Amino acid sequence: MKDTFRILAINPGSTSTKISVFENEREICAIKLSHSVEELDPFEKIVDQYEFRRDVIVSELRKAGYDVSSFDAVVGRGGVLYPVEGGTYEVNDLMLEHVRKGVQGEHQSNLGALIAESFSREAGCPAYIVDPVVVDEMQPIARFSGLPQLPRRSILHALNQKAVARKACLDSGIDYEKARLIVSHLGGGISAGAHVDGRIIDVNNALNGDGPFSPERSGGLPAGDLINLCFSGRYTHDQIKKLNKGAGGMVAYLGTNDVREVRARMRSGDAEAGIVFEAMAYQVSKEIASLSAVLEGRIDLIVLTGGIAFDEEFTALVRKRVGFLAPVRVYPGEMEMEALALGGLRVLRGQEQPKVYNPKMS
Repeated sequence: MKDTFRILAINPGSTSTKISVFENEREICAIKLSHSVEELDPFEKIVDQYEFRRDVIVSELRKAGYDVSSFDAVVGRGGVLYPVEGGTYEVNDLMLEHVRKGVQGEHQSNLGALIAESFSREAGCPAYIVDPVVVDEMQPIARFSGLPQLPRRSILHALNQKAVARKACLDSGIDYEKARLIVSHLGGGISAGAHVDGRIIDVNNALNGDGPFSPERSGGLPAGDLINLCFSGRYTHDQIKKLNKGAGGMVAYLGTNDVREVRARMRSGDAEAGIVFEAMAYQVSKEIASLSAVLEGRIDLIVLTGGIAFDEEFTALVRKRVGFLAPVRVYPGEMEMEALALGGLRVLRGQEQPKVYNPKMS
C-alpha cells in the first residue's frame, strides 16, 4: 500500500468554490475562488454552473502546477440527496442522477459530486463525497411542522457542523460523544443544530425551509403572506423559488450577498445596511435560543462558525443575546476541506469502507 496519497477536495459554496490539495493529512495547496452575483446570475439553475465552475478549477490547478491525473482520489462536498447516515460515499450513477435532478432541492453542493466524478474519470481514481448536507439524525418529535404533508427536514452544513463541534469539544476538554451543544454555521445559508451525544437531533432546513434569513436565502416566512404572494399572478413558480433561495435575505434587502460589502456600506453611513445586518444577527440569536429548549437548558457550549463568523461585530451581536445560555466559542471559517480529505484518506488507507448511495427515496 502507498505511504502517501494525494487528494483533491472540492467544496462549491453559494458565493465561492474552494479547492485544496492534501498529501495525507497535510494541506499543501488551498485556493478560494469567489463568485459575484453578476457571474452567477446568468445561470437559471445551480446545476447549470457545472461547466463554469469546473473550468475555473482546472485553470487554477494548472496555475498552481497540478495536473488532474496526479490525484489518488477526488472528494466533493456532498449534495442535497435523499437522507442518509453520515460517512464517506463513493460517487455512483444514482447519486449523479439525483444531484442533476435536484431531487431534494437545488444547492451549490450538488455540484461537488458532478465535478469530482468528472475529474476522477480523467485521473482514473475514485470519487467520493463525505457527510452530505442531508445527514439525518433528527429525533421524531422534531419532524412535526403543523401539517403532516410538510414534515420538517434535516438539511444543514453537516460536514462543518460536526467537524467544528468536535474541535470545540476537544479544545474545551469535553467528549463530543457525550456533549450537549448548539452549533450555528453562518454562511450563504445559515443552520443551527442541537447536538446531543454526537448526533444532531434538531436543526433548521438551511437550504430552503426555515430558520434565519441569510445573505441569499429568505429563511422562514409569514405563511399567509407567502401564499398570497404565490397566487398574486406576479411570479412564476421558478421566480418564487429564486426569492426563497438565491434572491432572498440580504440580496432581497440590499442587492448583495457579500457581507463585506454590507459592512463597507455601514461604515459609509448606510443606515439600511446596518439594520439588515443587525436583523440577521437577531434572527440567528432567536434560532439558537429556541434550541436551548430542545436541550432543556443544559448546554455545554454554543459554537459559531462559517464565513460570517470572521466578522467580530456580527458574532458580538449574537453573543450579547445568547451568552447567558452557555459559553460561546467562535471558530471562523470552516473545517470542511480537512473533513473532506480525511474522509477520502480513511478509505484509501483501508481504515473504513466507502458506503454505497442507495437510499430509501421518499
